[in-house]
Amino acid sequence: MPNESEILHALFKAALSAALPDGKFDGRLPPKPKGRTIVVGAGKASARMAAAFEQAWTRTGAGCEGLVVTRYGHAVPTTSTEVVEASHPVPDEAGLNAAGRILQLAENAGPEDLVVALVSGGASALLSLPAEGVTLADKQALNRALLKSGAPIGEMNLVRKSLSAIKGGRLAASAGRAQLVTYLISDVPGDDPSSIGSGPTIPETVDPEAALSILRKYDIDVPPHIAAAIKANAVHRPAAGGPVHMLATPKMALDAAAAKAREFGLNPLVLGDAIEGEAREVGRVMAGIAHSVLQHDEPIARPCVLLSGGETTVTVRGQGRGGRNAEFLLALALALKGERSVSAMACDTDGIDGSEDNAGAWFDASLLPIAREKGIDLTSLLAGNDAYTAFERLERLVVTGPTLTNVNDFRAILIR
Repeated sequence: MPNESEILHALFKAALSAALPDGKFDGRLPPKPKGRTIVVGAGKASARMAAAFEQAWTRTGAGCEGLVVTRYGHAVPTTSTEVVEASHPVPDEAGLNAAGRILQLAENAGPEDLVVALVSGGASALLSLPAEGVTLADKQALNRALLKSGAPIGEMNLVRKSLSAIKGGRLAASAGRAQLVTYLISDVPGDDPSSIGSGPTIPETVDPEAALSILRKYDIDVPPHIAAAIKANAVHRPAAGGPVHMLATPKMALDAAAAKAREFGLNPLVLGDAIEGEAREVGRVMAGIAHSVLQHDEPIARPCVLLSGGETTVTVRGQGRGGRNAEFLLALALALKGERSVSAMACDTDGIDGSEDNAGAWFDASLLPIAREKGIDLTSLLAGNDAYTAFERLERLVVTGPTLTNVNDFRAILIR
């Protein structure tokens, strides 16, 4: 029987495989246009999506051209679609320039052309084209403030839309003369298309007052020229859109992990694919569920694995090297108090937990005894948002490199 580490890593690998775009365009391709097929897109998975689309599209006998922008280190070889790398989560000039070129490609598409949009998590920062009156430096400052505020991803993306010339359906408006089809890989709780990458091709109304109220809620300073730009960038009459296809979602990844768990003779229980909240608080709640399993075989009997996804947040108070998954996991481990029958893993499916080099971390029953032996004060490290350092010193980091997909957080609690 595999040990705890081997099982947890196998579950994560199964989840990642299910979240890749490979082979998922078959049966979902639009008719070939009389004119050009123009591929545009953004996100951590967009390069892999472009490669997979090209393979499927080529089998129809058609060609394509275009541009996608992805995070540094997440590019893959493509045949005819240009791949540009840019900064995430804080946008940079490379993303700004790529967004401008993508908007121009859409604007130049004619009535006989087809625009194929490939969008995945990370597109909000990578597809950064400020609204009139807003600079890149303005957007960078607001992004940093939002990332530190503890605001959930939905609220952050709403603010990003209000400051953008391309998100919130504005790319769809630019491609209005052409046919448009959108393919998505979801990284948001609930899989709302308008929230994935801030919905560049999903028509919607953009209310400036909603964005301003979010900024006030988190005490984020809004200079007068930013407030004016947000108000001027409202969308009252959304443009028309096109068909939308969901290639991968958090639920698909969790279902694949559940199937793998059954192969190990475990009872899987998916607690939800849209769990949000402060990372350390979610960790403590999950510890309570684990204790219920240990004491009462409820809500599921042992041996089992509790699976969950979504996106927690971290309100940054310390100066540590964090990551929301590492913070969740450290809080979980401390709340379990060394329970011998429980091990766990928490990782971001894009391979980057926050801004560090790890996807996340894992632990088993040896974690707390080893920490005491090495003189590592885990409670203090958690208080300083320094979970990365805790798991690094304990050699429990999970490092995958870029996974070329992104369906948000993966959490597995193994109880035997």
